[in-house]
Amino acid sequence: MSLAAAAETGSTATSPTAASLWRGGRGILLIALIVVAGAVVGVLLGGAGASRPLDPADTSLAGGKGLAQLLRAHGVEVRRVTSVAEAEAADSGESTLLLGDTSFLGEEEARRLGALSADRIVVGAQRYEDLLTPGVGSTETARTRSREPRCALPAAARAGGAFMGGVTFTAPSGAVGCYPADGTPTLVSYTDRDRTVTVVGDGQFMSNLRLAEDGNAALAMNLAGARPRLIWLVAPETAAQATGEQSFYDLIPDGVRWAVLQLAVVVLLLALWQGRRLGPVVAERLPVVVRAAETVEGRARLYRARRARDRAAVALRAGFADRVTPRLGLPSAAGPEAKVDAIAERTGQAGFHVGAALYGPPPADEAGLVALAAYLDMLERQVKES
Repeated sequence: MSLAAAAETGSTATSPTAASLWRGGRGILLIALIVVAGAVVGVLLGGAGASRPLDPADTSLAGGKGLAQLLRAHGVEVRRVTSVAEAEAADSGESTLLLGDTSFLGEEEARRLGALSADRIVVGAQRYEDLLTPGVGSTETARTRSREPRCALPAAARAGGAFMGGVTFTAPSGAVGCYPADGTPTLVSYTDRDRTVTVVGDGQFMSNLRLAEDGNAALAMNLAGARPRLIWLVAPETAAQATGEQSFYDLIPDGVRWAVLQLAVVVLLLALWQGRRLGPVVAERLPVVVRAAETVEGRARLYRARRARDRAAVALRAGFADRVTPRLGLPSAAGPEAKVDAIAERTGQAGFHVGAALYGPPPADEAGLVALAAYLDMLERQVKES
């Protein structure tokens, strides 16, 4: 249809334009972009699965695969084991045993590990200190931060500052203490029966997150790569992980959970934002015309059903004042005393009765409400006739 024909017929085009489509869909597009960006960031930062701290096969921020790859690149054989029997089988006399989480070990298993000929690196305070780190005792916790070695241990002196802390230790006679916190070492190294035992208060300097900071990589390489083979003991997998039996929620990547949470927040913010933009009131023609008397009667029935005599009285008094005040020549902002005096003077009624009718307490029953309506109607009629 041409513009002239549209003008003659009075019709207007209702097909959406590109501008209207963009205005209507840009909010949804923005939400989709935020959700996608949040999911990508969550996947990149969170890794693909559950974190296993200081696991040479774990690529998360807390894992130790970065150090394992670095050691292999320098010719060190990294053997990941999950049991004492595997550690015993891998011990060749030219090995270093790295112990992180030993909470799954029993006393007899800890005793067997303590009897191995391999050098030993123990991370944090352990349950069986007398078996794994004889002569070393944990004292108190210390904030993990970048610290200087302040010792003559070659592995620490060559590395320099490192991210150390966690736990402080008491060192046996002849031991070397490094990276002190308030004068107490957080790394202790000593010789026990031709084996070098090293205890560190925190293993974050070996994690994927901290490996590239300060001298962390150098310290980790100097300690864990001192022998041709590193036996890295980690906690065994749970039964569900070992058999591959996982629940539905375990199969959902962490990034998806973050995306759903972000989507909920965005939808809430969008609802709050749009809720304040309701736009102007649009007048709409009613399909039928309702007489004023029917509207008043319907509202009165509602008041009666709820026994809202106070609200009904307020409505009667407000309507009376709106209709009578202009006839008395008073401004709309006139006070109660001025209105009462003017009505009393015009109608000849006592001011006490007029004031009680306009500003007194609400009627106690329906008869009082009917009497109030009749009295106000009489006052209004007298004002009109005067």
